[in-house]
Amino acid sequence: MGGYFPFSALVGQDLLKKGLLVNAVDPSIGGVLLRGEKGTGKTTAVRSFAAVLPPKEVVSGCRFGCVKGTPLCDECRAREASGERLAHEERPVEVVDLPLNASEDRVVGSLDLEAALREGSRKFEMGVLGKANGNVLYIDEVNLLDDHVVDVLLDVAVSGVNVVMREGVSYRHPSRFLLVGTMNPEEGELRPQLLDRFGLCVEISGERNVESRKAIVERVLLFEKDDDAFHGMWDREDRELRARLVAARETLPRVDVPGSILESVVAVVVELGVAGHRGDITVLKAAKALAAIKGIPSPDEECLSDAFRLALPHRLKEDPFEETATGRRRLEGVLSRFGA
Repeated sequence: MGGYFPFSALVGQDLLKKGLLVNAVDPSIGGVLLRGEKGTGKTTAVRSFAAVLPPKEVVSGCRFGCVKGTPLCDECRAREASGERLAHEERPVEVVDLPLNASEDRVVGSLDLEAALREGSRKFEMGVLGKANGNVLYIDEVNLLDDHVVDVLLDVAVSGVNVVMREGVSYRHPSRFLLVGTMNPEEGELRPQLLDRFGLCVEISGERNVESRKAIVERVLLFEKDDDAFHGMWDREDRELRARLVAARETLPRVDVPGSILESVVAVVVELGVAGHRGDITVLKAAKALAAIKGIPSPDEECLSDAFRLALPHRLKEDPFEETATGRRRLEGVLSRFGA
């Protein structure tokens, strides 16, 4: 069964699951950052999430896996220009890991300048961003990466295109991926400018409830004993979730956001003193995606409440001498006044 833990079998962590799923419905949200101590199931959740995603339809023979309905890479455009009719095939969504010590060339790819000058050809060595197209790009310990590399990743996550330029020679290819970063705050923080670039952020902690901890241990032991049998127990729920994601992607453009909801969202963000407009926009996108997953025509109070908690906490300006819970208490207080 591939060795991944079934997504539906994950215990608790509801906000984490929703943060992943809304990005699957609307990748323009900009990914999710999972902050928490080691051993809280962050990596397990990410790999389980990728396994439940609907398969992608890509151009046959394309090394970048150009996804049907999205812009093509230079090589696929050249194939079309030569008169070839591009065929497509289904492939599963994969998790592409970014090595912690990755250089910029390893991430974006590299051009063979000698070949460009000598032959006039553009020989491009694909980087991680090429492999990530149509997949989940997983960055473990993102706070330990070089800031410049993180900046490049976040730029491409928004634009969906990777452009490499060296000495006047350029190469571009699509790089549309679901970005998931994890970090342990005890090992250092991300700069606020980079933290704000992640669409959503979820604080992860170990379960304190005895029954929940017991359920986690029991399920892990069952999975390790016989993963095929364990998958059989949860396969139907995972398949139903995959079907809901397909339906949610189709429904999303029709989800309506009334003016009253827009006003409430803007009022909350202003009340909290969040800088810029990313917070407002991300809250609304997340609320719409959550409504699409629920199959309702407009975000309800639960959708708005979850969207606020996913999109705002990492954007709150907190006094560095106060406990990190301060911002969350302010958020809860403001939301209570808006019925969320």
